Amino acid sequence: MLGEDGAVSRALGLVLAAALLLGGCTGDDPADPGSGPTESGSPTDTASPTASPTPPPQPRDRSCYRLDHADALAPTAAVDSVPCTGRHTAMTYAVGDLGAGADPARTCTQRFATFVGGTPEDRRLSMLRPVWFTPTEDDLAAGASWYRCDAVALAGPDRLAPLTGRLKGALDREQQRDRYAMCSPASPGAPGFERVVCSGRHDWRAVATVPFTAERYPGLAKVRSGGEEPCQDAGADAAGGALDYEWGYEWPTADQWRAGQRYGICWAPVS
Repeated sequence: MLGEDGAVSRALGLVLAAALLLGGCTGDDPADPGSGPTESGSPTDTASPTASPTPPPQPRDRSCYRLDHADALAPTAAVDSVPCTGRHTAMTYAVGDLGAGADPARTCTQRFATFVGGTPEDRRLSMLRPVWFTPTEDDLAAGASWYRCDAVALAGPDRLAPLTGRLKGALDREQQRDRYAMCSPASPGAPGFERVVCSGRHDWRAVATVPFTAERYPGLAKVRSGGEEPCQDAGADAAGGALDYEWGYEWPTADQWRAGQRYGICWAPVS
């Protein structure tokens, strides 16, 4: 859903329902209307001009924040920054002007790819996600005109993981790529299956994606059957040549497709 996949809805980026297959082989105050002549005709005093509100400062690039999952889903920024040396769950990687023609969703998604690095496949198989914010209504009224792009990592379906290490270029480095990879404590379709970051407890890992090129949703039968052979092959690769191995497949639902996810995900158990 990231980078080259284009702008995907932020809700989809943070909440992905799963369609699953498991196999085996032997994510002025207006002017007061009463201010006029009094009954006696005497004029009223002229109101003092009100000072224009001062807009709050623009966010700074590479600032850090301690957001929860609800904060990350919010369209506006209402959480103060924290030192990046302490616990944090979000890092700003771009700040722009919210002027005419600004498209934070597209810009933040595109710049996310450059920031975290990796290939499109690496980003799809990662729990790192782009989120973006604009000023609150009060700040907009005071003259604020910016948008902010942050990177977060999903720890699970409704929680964020703390960010550790150098985030810029994280997916270009094997250790960070493994830390933020997409895993699960259970096999696809089994009780307890959920997408979690691989730095947590897990027994399965997302190992490959199956891209689709159609503009319209091809239908359940086609997206399901389209991933079976690639995922079986990915499972065989993950098994390192073992004759007996398991594999799983998440195909995109119609809602995910409309939101921008045009690929399925292959899973394999970790050794």
